[in-house]
Amino acid sequence: MNSREFSNHLKTDNVKINDPFWNKINETVRTSVIPYQYLALQDKVEGAEKSYCIENFIKAGRVAKKLRQGIESQKFPIDKWVYDEKNSDENAFHGYVFQDSDVYKWIEAVGYSLQNYPDSDLEEKANKFIDIICNAQLDNGYLDTLYIINDIDKTFTNLKDWHELYCFGHMVEGALSYYNATGNRKLLDAACRFADLICDTFGEDKIKGYPGHEIAEMALVKLYNETGKNEYLKTAKFFIDERGKRPYYFDCEKGTKSTAENYHYNQAHIPPRMQREAVGHAVRGVYLYSAMADIAKAYDDNELFNACKSIWNNIENKKMYITGGVGSTVDGEAFSFNYDLPNDLAYAETCASIGLIFFARRMAENEINSRYADVMERALYNTVLSGMSQDGKSFFYVNPLEVLPEASNSDSRKRHIKPVRQKWFSCACCPPNLARLISSLNEYIYTENDNTLFVNLYIGTELDCGKAHITVTSDYTESGKVAFKIDCKKPFTLALRIPGWCGKYTISEKFDIKNGYAFIKIRESVNISIEFKTDVKIIKCSNRVRANVGKAAVTRGPFVYCVEEADNGNNLQMLRLSDSPDFKYENGIIFAGGFREKEDDALYSEYKSPDLEECIIKFIPYYRWGNRGENEMSVYIRI
Repeated sequence: MNSREFSNHLKTDNVKINDPFWNKINETVRTSVIPYQYLALQDKVEGAEKSYCIENFIKAGRVAKKLRQGIESQKFPIDKWVYDEKNSDENAFHGYVFQDSDVYKWIEAVGYSLQNYPDSDLEEKANKFIDIICNAQLDNGYLDTLYIINDIDKTFTNLKDWHELYCFGHMVEGALSYYNATGNRKLLDAACRFADLICDTFGEDKIKGYPGHEIAEMALVKLYNETGKNEYLKTAKFFIDERGKRPYYFDCEKGTKSTAENYHYNQAHIPPRMQREAVGHAVRGVYLYSAMADIAKAYDDNELFNACKSIWNNIENKKMYITGGVGSTVDGEAFSFNYDLPNDLAYAETCASIGLIFFARRMAENEINSRYADVMERALYNTVLSGMSQDGKSFFYVNPLEVLPEASNSDSRKRHIKPVRQKWFSCACCPPNLARLISSLNEYIYTENDNTLFVNLYIGTELDCGKAHITVTSDYTESGKVAFKIDCKKPFTLALRIPGWCGKYTISEKFDIKNGYAFIKIRESVNISIEFKTDVKIIKCSNRVRANVGKAAVTRGPFVYCVEEADNGNNLQMLRLSDSPDFKYENGIIFAGGFREKEDDALYSEYKSPDLEECIIKFIPYYRWGNRGENEMSVYIRI
């Protein structure tokens, strides 16, 4: 069997989630996160940082109306990363240069939510936003509020920094989600007009530029898949192929001359086909790598796929936290050097783990290998879920593995580490990104090709496809038990992922293991039961990770656990796991035997064995930390 066997993900309308763990989270996103973000985008959340997002579209709509009437609009400088009332005119654009993208991600989340849970009131709210957005579009299809408000003559003159193509990418993804949910083409038609303008502007005999912040590439592939218009796919491939060529386009834009080191941040230092290591801004990186995997599949391009595979290996084996977090340094929100995974300085942006999930699914669609879904699951159940509070009204941008509130408040090196979730962010990429991923989770559970249905995530679902109608009842996160009721329509092969964390399992039917999946021939309707043994495990990392020498993490099933001050007192560094911890699991909590080292106030003294007191150490799932006020937290514990 050739392991590079293509598959496609099943779409939302084929898969309905009904799962004891995920139902509650989906309900929180639907009834709390999406409505809360609707208010935040309009600056109606008291005490939260301002978004300016909808305000900018309203301003841009006024300018667009003037331009259509032949009236010249006042111009403002385009020279900053972020604009506010203090540094710019009240009539100018406000917010970050990519502020438009927040509402597009919100609309995408709404679209997926409506596919799962029809809601006329929510649809009406989204339609009002879409009307405001489309009113701002220019006659030639261009739509970016920064340039429309401040200076339309400067469009496409700074691709490296000012995010026009990035905002376009999110516009497309939001438009597609909303169209598929409602049949309303208004935003999709606007996105296609903008896409047509981009295809007419960029190419071999046109502008040889490419996005500074990637996502347009992924979006154009999606738009091609929806419309069948080949120009969209060709332009996506052009952006990939042109990136990193010399002379650097970003130098040509500015009339400067740079070395490769200047463009690691943008993954534009060398052509993507030559890249073998994850570098630069982590979110940009995983968005690029996702698009590379898309193009590798669309063109059956082994050279490009091999580059993806090398980058994947580098992330999974040398640059990923045990929680599925990536991008370890605050300096550039970036991938650092190999094995540089500090706990208390970790950046691990929520968006980066979401992008890693995008990359993982696309790699799984290129090649049969359970490792991709293993990472998808790790990031999903840990870093992504950590990104929002249990009530859905506050969020983490950064997901550290160790927190000391005093350090966050006093040490400038750790100011990015927040001991409590925030109501909103002026740079608010993470909350709507999280909402759109969880709302579209249906599309990450299964992939299929002509002969085989692959089960990548064990989430309770009703699945209907050409092969079968399948009801999955899942207690995966608690007991590890999953049941499949298969009403067969035609013979096919069912491929069940064996989770990387699982050492022992039972499956009620005969199977063959290939590339981490258990393959079962389905010739008639059948019930299949599975049990994955969910033992508590102590996991160490490479001793090349300096922060964790002499420490380990505790896991159970897909979850990484942590200790919090609320359960274990302060000075968590004093805790030590026993050699025989006698783990006990109760309702999501793990109790373990251990010791607390007595405090020593002497700054220096001659070494002697420390005084230890026996104690019971309480562990909670990492994604649940920070829901009980400001307190210490640590994933790794001394052993």
